Amino acid sequence: MRLLITGKNSYVGLSLKAWLSKWPSQYDVETISLRSNEWKQIDLSNYDVIFHTAAIVHEKETPESENLYYEINRDLTIELARKAKASGVKKFIFMSSMSVYGLEGAIGEQVMINENTPSSPATYYGKSKMQAEQELVKLKDSKFSIAIIRSPIIYGPNCPGNYQKLKRLVLKFGVLPKIQNQRSMIYVDNHSEFIRLLLEDPKVEKTIYCPQDEKYVSTMELGAEIAKYHKRRFFAVGGMQGVIKLFLSNHNVANKAFGNLVYDANMSNDYSGRYQLTSFKDAIARTEID
Repeated sequence: MRLLITGKNSYVGLSLKAWLSKWPSQYDVETISLRSNEWKQIDLSNYDVIFHTAAIVHEKETPESENLYYEINRDLTIELARKAKASGVKKFIFMSSMSVYGLEGAIGEQVMINENTPSSPATYYGKSKMQAEQELVKLKDSKFSIAIIRSPIIYGPNCPGNYQKLKRLVLKFGVLPKIQNQRSMIYVDNHSEFIRLLLEDPKVEKTIYCPQDEKYVSTMELGAEIAKYHKRRFFAVGGMQGVIKLFLSNHNVANKAFGNLVYDANMSNDYSGRYQLTSFKDAIARTEID
């Protein structure tokens, strides 16, 4: 199988390439950058599948950056997908995000996304991803499969994003509020295995996929495991939930860090959960060893 991954510096894309290297005779993987227009000259008919990860991510949103989100996350995606379809590519896998639901979680309240939860993105990132999804679905037919991956937080060795911020906080102060929240997350190897199973799936009957680890994760538990691996003291301080809600009620930082936001487990049982290879504790150990 010949696979083209867009986004030469993509954490998810490079992790998948490394994962598939375990089967060198089965997968021929190439990566390309879409930063210039050179990709438009590439003959996509040489590939069976395109895994599109190139996007504007983890950027501070400003009114000046709005157009860039739509140009990269929506317009470039559609242009690539149309070229892929015209070139005879069989499958197009698009990295979307949980952000399309527009939910950040809530402290002390259950926030569970299920099959009936509408998409209502609140950020340029989420809106541009959702609009790309809407256009991609129109391209799907019996000869051109579309798979959209709405992943939650992806963590693993050298991962970008909030995991590293939490790690620095835990290792510096050794304390977090004692809040029993729940978050959907997925270890990067589990995510890569999910994509591999999707590559091998000849039908791809669904369009939207929401993979996650087998168990929900609490921020407190995550901090404790990180501290444990590094042999650092860790304390969970009780009575902080009300204080955090009072002083950070207008800030999404608190909700993102200590709020509840999960996928219904029924949304993530594709391939009978065979992609959930690594347990939470083992995943943290493998993440921290690097």
